[in-house]
Order: sequence, then structure tokens, then C-alpha cells
Amino acid sequence: MSGTLVLDCEGLSKLVRRDPALTTWLVAAEADDLRVVTSSVTLVEARDPKVGQARFDFAVSRVNVVPPTEAVARRASKLLAAAGVHGHKYALDAIVAATALASPSPVTVLTSDPEDLLMLCGSLARVVRI
Repeated sequence: MSGTLVLDCEGLSKLVRRDPALTTWLVAAEADDLRVVTSSVTLVEARDPKVGQARFDFAVSRVNVVPPTEAVARRASKLLAAAGVHGHKYALDAIVAATALASPSPVTVLTSDPEDLLMLCGSLARVVRI
């Protein structure tokens, strides 16, 4: 593998909805031999009850689901402290950022919230609005 593509909630939601832009990213990731990941907490955040379970499960099967280990949680906590923010508003973004930073580089994070992910990842990951 030559790097990692990380999906946040919006990235995973667009995968579930078969969004053409996200599909393009996945095709490119496969061509570039990138590992596509999402945090297991993102599954909870992205679950839309209007979408059938089978469709959701199929979309999730197309990515590597990474659990938030203690090391990831500690790094997320440190990222929040370094950015001077805290609380539930930033908690899931911090877990996504820590997951990204623990992944093989180069790392690209697809997100609907580039400002927060840039604040947390800094220059250590490429952050792209999806």
C-alpha cells in the first residue's frame, strides 16, 4: 500500500448513497493502491435510518473499518488540546484525525468539515472537502 484515503461521516454517507464524486475517489484510490479506511465510530455517525441496512453494510464492506484504540483516543485528546478545543463538537473529528495520522502516509481525508480536520491534522494529512 502506498498511502491511505480516510472517509469521515460525509465521505462514508456519500459512499452509501453511491455519490459519483466519491466513486471517482474510490476508483483512483484503488488505481493508486491506497488503503481506504474509516473509523468504527464513523459508522455510528453516518448511519441513516432512511437507508436500508443491506445497502449500508455493503458500502461499509468496501472500506477498512478501524477501531478507536486507546492510542488513537489518546492522540485524539492531544490533538484537541493542541488545537485549544474540547467537547463533543470536536470529539468525533478528533478520532477521525487521529485515525488518519496513525495510517500509512501519504494520507488524504475526505470530509464535509475541512476547517476542523485541518485544525486537528495540520500539515500531516491532506484534507479535501467532499
